[in-house]
Amino acid sequence: MELIQKNAKRFLNTPISVLDLAPITQGSNASETFKRSLDLAQKVDAWGFNRYWLAEHHNMPGIGSSATSIIINHIASGTKHIRVGSGGIMLPNHAPLMIAEQFGTLESLHPGRIDLGLGRAPGSDQLTARALRRTLFSNGDDFPDLVEELEAYMSEEATTGVKAYPGLGLSIPIWLLGSSGFSARLSASRGMPFSFASHFAPDYMHQAMDLYRSRFEPSDKLDKPHVMLGVSVVAADTDEEAEYLSTSRKQQMLDLMRGNPGQFKPPVKNLADHYAPGEIAALERNRGASSYMTGSPETIKQQLTSFIEETHADEIIISSDAFDHEARVRSHEIVAELLS
Repeated sequence: MELIQKNAKRFLNTPISVLDLAPITQGSNASETFKRSLDLAQKVDAWGFNRYWLAEHHNMPGIGSSATSIIINHIASGTKHIRVGSGGIMLPNHAPLMIAEQFGTLESLHPGRIDLGLGRAPGSDQLTARALRRTLFSNGDDFPDLVEELEAYMSEEATTGVKAYPGLGLSIPIWLLGSSGFSARLSASRGMPFSFASHFAPDYMHQAMDLYRSRFEPSDKLDKPHVMLGVSVVAADTDEEAEYLSTSRKQQMLDLMRGNPGQFKPPVKNLADHYAPGEIAALERNRGASSYMTGSPETIKQQLTSFIEETHADEIIISSDAFDHEARVRSHEIVAELLS
């Protein structure tokens, strides 16, 4: 009993944030998606969630957050307290000066509420990456140089001949995001907070956290390691309902595995009626059991508590998608109720 109470206390003291993939549901459009995202953001803001992040993806019919900075402004303008940011901006797709100016503008519009999360992947397929890149020669290996360049544009101490206006001298937290050890090592060496996509690369989660924590070097930005882990959560009033709702996300992942991404589909009673057994088995192998949470309030509480106790994460960011907007809101509300 004492251990259970200790675990529950740690869970309640762990900040919970939201990653919104801005799903465009089947039969819907981007305009409706952005309205739903704002409605969700306003609710989780009132419920005490810590951050609301949006991710850069391209050439994906079911994801509406490709122009990430614009959507961040949309969400920040309609909320009051919650921090809003990118989870993340795929820096190799952009000139660092442009990102420094964009986020300098966002911070100037919404002081003290903007986060800049940076990733090194293109967030798209190779063909789309070629269409996005400012040069055709960047493969992500120059990511450390791009991060340093971006920071220099906003630093009053750096001796570059170009500065970001707005952006110069503003205190905008920069996070490095990753699903391998690369960004873990880089964020540790630069004394930055680190966010790991546990739901994308569960097999590397502990290795990446260990790398980050063991190699962390304090900086003027951060005096000790801070790691935020991404998990997928589909919560409903019963385990059965949650499992049914989760089939929308599973269909999205299965379609992506087929190389045929589409809009976010309604849930189905039986995935086996739509996908081959081998495809479903491959999906389950690729999913980390501990970072994919589906169930009733009590089930989610047990899963989240166990996950936080296992990882000692400083923060959790949940991705909780459902086809029906009210079901999606309810999923976040259940997590909020666990925190209260």
